[in-house]
Amino acid sequence: MLLNMKHAFTRVERAFIEHQEFEEKSTKIPYITVNNFPQLGLLTSLRFLEWITENPEGVISLPTGKTPEHFIKWTRYMLQNWNTKSVESIKQKYGLDLQKKPDLKDLQFVQIDEFYPISSKQHNSFNYYVRDFYIKGFGLDEKKALLINTDDIPLFEGKSYQEVFPDLKIDLRLRYKDCQSTQEFIQQQSIYKIDQWCSEYEEKIQAKGGIGFFIGGIGPDGHIAFNVRGSDHNSTTRLTATNFETQAVAAGDLGGIEISRNRLVITIGLKTILQNPDAVALIIAAGEAKADVVKNALENPPSNLYPATVLQKLKNSRFYITKGAAIMLQDCIEEHYQSGSWTNEKTEKVIIDLCGKLDKYGKDLTLEDLKNDKNARLIPGLNDNTVTDVMKSVKEKISRGLSKKKNQQFFHTGPHHDDIMLGLLPEISQGLRQASNSFNFVIFTSGFTAVTNTFVIDCLSDVKNLLNEDKIEMIHYPDFFESGYKYKWDKDVYHYLNKVASGEPHERVRAVSHRIVRVLTEVYDLNSIKELELRIEETLHLLQNSYDGEKNPPDIQKFKGKIREFEEELVWAHYGVQVRNVHHLRLGFYTGDVFTEQPERHRDVLPILEMLSKLKPTAISLTLDPEGSGPDTHYKVLQVLAEALRLWSKEEDLSKLRIMGYRNVWYRFHPAEADVIVPVSLNSLVNFDESFSHCYLSQVNASFPSYMHDGKFSELAQKIWTEQYKSIRLLLGKSYFYESDSPKLRATHGLIFYKEMDVDTFLLQARELKESMEGSVGISD
Repeated sequence: MLLNMKHAFTRVERAFIEHQEFEEKSTKIPYITVNNFPQLGLLTSLRFLEWITENPEGVISLPTGKTPEHFIKWTRYMLQNWNTKSVESIKQKYGLDLQKKPDLKDLQFVQIDEFYPISSKQHNSFNYYVRDFYIKGFGLDEKKALLINTDDIPLFEGKSYQEVFPDLKIDLRLRYKDCQSTQEFIQQQSIYKIDQWCSEYEEKIQAKGGIGFFIGGIGPDGHIAFNVRGSDHNSTTRLTATNFETQAVAAGDLGGIEISRNRLVITIGLKTILQNPDAVALIIAAGEAKADVVKNALENPPSNLYPATVLQKLKNSRFYITKGAAIMLQDCIEEHYQSGSWTNEKTEKVIIDLCGKLDKYGKDLTLEDLKNDKNARLIPGLNDNTVTDVMKSVKEKISRGLSKKKNQQFFHTGPHHDDIMLGLLPEISQGLRQASNSFNFVIFTSGFTAVTNTFVIDCLSDVKNLLNEDKIEMIHYPDFFESGYKYKWDKDVYHYLNKVASGEPHERVRAVSHRIVRVLTEVYDLNSIKELELRIEETLHLLQNSYDGEKNPPDIQKFKGKIREFEEELVWAHYGVQVRNVHHLRLGFYTGDVFTEQPERHRDVLPILEMLSKLKPTAISLTLDPEGSGPDTHYKVLQVLAEALRLWSKEEDLSKLRIMGYRNVWYRFHPAEADVIVPVSLNSLVNFDESFSHCYLSQVNASFPSYMHDGKFSELAQKIWTEQYKSIRLLLGKSYFYESDSPKLRATHGLIFYKEMDVDTFLLQARELKESMEGSVGISD
């Protein structure tokens, strides 16, 4: 039975609602919006503290992964600084009317889900996460907790899961089919025992009266807990498979999609969450990437396609979401157009969206079409030229994308390796053809987390084989291990690319192996061929005996990072850029931990400032994630670069400096948001994919794919660019492109968008983000 009653908000919730621009909601579950990811954590934390004060022995279920980062940090901060002025100010501002510090030791924790099979001792298990961040971090009593310890789940004849499922794969068809071997019989009986354990886990939750306070994220397919799209709303705790979107997100935890694709999960069910009719159930979501699933969950009637719609049955269910996650909600769309001053961007957005809604070319939109649309009718001075004016504006953006940039000093930046290529390559390749331009590419982090152990094992095996065949001649040079390894790193790059051109894959392997040998020598300070061979054996042994997803020691992290750096050098050498113009900053906040460190001024900002002062760029590109959500490296890098620019502006006049804000496979600009639209030819699309495949060797197998595409990032980027082209083609008409006087436009089959701004505009955006974070994320001295 659905609850169509007015939902009563708590004091904390009302305080946050007062900071919203509007309050009326038409969704089937109430929601509260905040500006960004850190504020989302603050709201969730204060609501949690509010509830546990009233329910000191309550049953709680809290999420794992990166989504609750700021919830955890804010809760710890509040508890550790309860009587300080800063916490008192927060309590007063947001309606947390508590004098006595909450005591969490009597709360009863229920673990939501877990991968299976996985050892609970592993750092990437959810059980480990729960014990570290919640039991230990919040001071809960583990004896009162109901945890999923996979090592303790009984299997056939007391065997371990390694004995029962030696390849860590489970065939759930064994629940129903005849066994064809003794091993299959053992596995079948073990699956039955796991199923029994899940039923008993469900009963234990029931015996506690159900979950009283539940916080969950929402997955890219709309899942809550591991109840993926299509889950029965009457589901209970069970062992189950997942889908690709969920596996793609889990790939980072488990060491690659190759692992997560074959790993099952144990999860509480949707009915489990509903056991207690008075339960508070909060779903938290941040970023535009979640906008579609949020819309489906809040605006649709209950459906197995949208698991979170089950929460319509709980009177105390809520969605806490950032503005980015809310942008597709009908409420927010209407609020966007009906409040504030009207802008050209609003007009463009309305007209472009209306073309898609009516499936009409821009030239075919009539004044009547505009008047019949509830958003288009709001355009001031609506007339027969309204659509024509929008088409003219978009054509001007394309003209800016076609214009040749000369005498520029480009400073292209990326949080990770491949970010720049995936976001701006067609624009960059145009500029590279102008000899008067200079280019520097700056990668802020080491990127080691994107390299799988399997890839490194394969590389080291290749080196080992070539050493045995005596095909790495440079190690025989008298000074190689003393100083020779430091020179001619660019030779490895050109050796490799020459063999791409000549079609000699075995020689490409040898070129990569040359670089691997140099890296090993540098990282481990090797002094002889014997030490090199020993280090290869030791590294192979270490990686082959690591569990999937295990955090590598610092030396392996550095080694993996050096592989990514080689790949980045290959990409830009593809287009004539020298190795010396590709810079690897390896900023210290990037550690590979669940939650990365905060940036520091001396460690992370000053190296960038030094480069800016030395190179004096006239144009700087950066990933533009103004909400502070998604891959947290993106918004931390944004703040680091902004701080460096602030400091540089004290030394130099930056009034003519141009900032190019791009997005790639993680985020997209609406065409109306973009200032520049760059045409992409079919030839460029083909070259782009080939360059990616030849150069980003560790990424070809797409071990850490986007949930939007089961394949390489280059393929996803191509898909995005062609979709963007279709949206503009619908506005401007096919003939604008194929009948154009410009060969470039006639050859266009894709488009990229980016924003262009001056330094002051960028710094204002960055400053507003920093201030809104209220101290949760910032740059320390």
